Amino acid sequence: MILRIPKNAERANIPLPPEDGFFISENIANHLDVPLHFHPEYELSFIENGEGLKRIVGDCLEETVTPSLALIGPNLAHGWEAHRCMREGIHEISLHFQNKLFGDQFLGLKVMLPIKWMLEQSTQGIAFSPTTAKQLSPKIKNLSKTAGIQYILELIFILHELAISKNKCLLSTPQQFKNPKVNRLALVNHYLKHHYSRKIKLAEISNFMNMSPGSFNRFIKKKTGKTFTEYTNYLRLGFAAKQLIEKETSIAEIAFSCGFNNIAHFNRVFKKYKHCTPSEYRKEFNSLKLVG
Repeated sequence: MILRIPKNAERANIPLPPEDGFFISENIANHLDVPLHFHPEYELSFIENGEGLKRIVGDCLEETVTPSLALIGPNLAHGWEAHRCMREGIHEISLHFQNKLFGDQFLGLKVMLPIKWMLEQSTQGIAFSPTTAKQLSPKIKNLSKTAGIQYILELIFILHELAISKNKCLLSTPQQFKNPKVNRLALVNHYLKHHYSRKIKLAEISNFMNMSPGSFNRFIKKKTGKTFTEYTNYLRLGFAAKQLIEKETSIAEIAFSCGFNNIAHFNRVFKKYKHCTPSEYRKEFNSLKLVG
C-alpha cells in the first residue's frame, strides 16, 4: 500500500546546504501552527513546553505530551496545530538531514545497525517517550552550538540512543510494504494487502505461511505486538484512512471495502487506534492548513 501525499500537503524546501547534508533550526514562540507538509529529508523534531499541541504524521493525529520527540522519514506528510496549547515560550528544535548523510556501507556496520533499522521504520514516523526526550534534551539543545566533526559525532550519538531507547512507537500505518522476498512479516503484509477486503481466517494465513496456527500466532505477536486479528484490523485501518483522506466515498462503503462487515465494529476499532471517529478524522484532515 502506498499512502499518497494528502492533497492539502505541500512540499517544503529545507535550506539544507548540499555540502553539509544537515540543517538545524531553533525557535521559541508563543504559538505553534505548522501546516501539513513533506520533504525528502529526515526530520528529528523536538518540542518543549508544548502541552496540548496536536501532531499530524502520515495518517496519525494525536495530542502530544511534553517534551515531545519524533523522527519523521522522507516524504512523510506531517504538521502541528495549536489545538489546545495555551502555553507561551514553546521551544522547537528541528534537525533535518539528507538520506545520503550516512552511506549504505557505514550503516551496514554492526554498531550502526540499530540506527539503520530505526531510519527504515521512520517511514511511518516514530514517537519517543517523554523520558527519552528529557534525557536527550541537553544534547539536542547543544547541537546548534557545535560544528564540524563534533556535530556529526553528536548526531550519531543521539540517533543511536534513540534507536536503542525503550517505549518508542510507530505513528502512521505503513505507507509501503517491503519486498515479500525479504522476510516473513513482509510476506504476511503482501498477502494481507491483496486480501484485506474480505474475511481472512487464521487457518488460511497459517497455511499460506506454511506454519501451524499456534506458531503463526506467536510469530505475529512477537513481530508486531498484536494478535493476528488486531494486526489485520490495524492494516485495514491504514487502507480506510487512505480512502477517508483521498475520496468522498461514504464511511460505510469504506468500512465494507476494507473488510469490516459491521459499521459499529469499524467505528470502535478506528477510535481505538486513531482516537477519534472516522467522520472526525476526515473532517480534521480536510481542515488542515496548507503551507503558506
